[in-house]
Amino acid sequence: MTPTERGSLVTFEGIDGCGKTTQINLTCKLLEKCGYQVKMLREPGSTKTAERIRKIVLDRRLTVHPTTELLLYEAARAELTEAEIAPLLKRGVTVLCDRFYDSTTAYQGYGRRLDIKTVRFLHKVAVGEIVPGLTILLDVDLKTAAARRRGNPDRLELQSAAFFNRVRRGFLEIARKERRRVKVVDATQPIEDVFRDVRKYLARKFDLK
Repeated sequence: MTPTERGSLVTFEGIDGCGKTTQINLTCKLLEKCGYQVKMLREPGSTKTAERIRKIVLDRRLTVHPTTELLLYEAARAELTEAEIAPLLKRGVTVLCDRFYDSTTAYQGYGRRLDIKTVRFLHKVAVGEIVPGLTILLDVDLKTAAARRRGNPDRLELQSAAFFNRVRRGFLEIARKERRRVKVVDATQPIEDVFRDVRKYLARKFDLK
């Protein structure tokens, strides 16, 4: 794909502490250098409404029922898709998103043990026909991820090791079922080695100089 073609959605997934922010920033710099117009977004968030929802779902002072949590994430996703993602893609912009619906499948579906079919139905309601052209799954063990996290943990980060094990297995199951879209990268490696692997998958989709 060349910079003049229709925009593409690239998503970055993984448990908290996997290094998504670093790899998204490196990807943005690379694609911009190669002539692409790039926009970085995050889920939940990136619009005023979605950022307010983010504060609710991550507030450690709150107790949120799993179904409520699921619906809040999908509401934020619907807002972001309508306000940002869909218009940007139509303009030919490459969108890099820190989490998308795979995170909800992994966290609320596998982690919270909500019905996977219901979760995926709600994805469809939230995003319509939009599907990432490429998803990078940064896989890391729980011990390494926990050591990388800084500051005060949010409500999700305070969940048990058993919860995060289910989430990680959920991500890997998604990757197993959608091999063409979801590419697994060993995120325990040094940053430059992780990006080498990320770039390999980017090169299959984009015209990299």
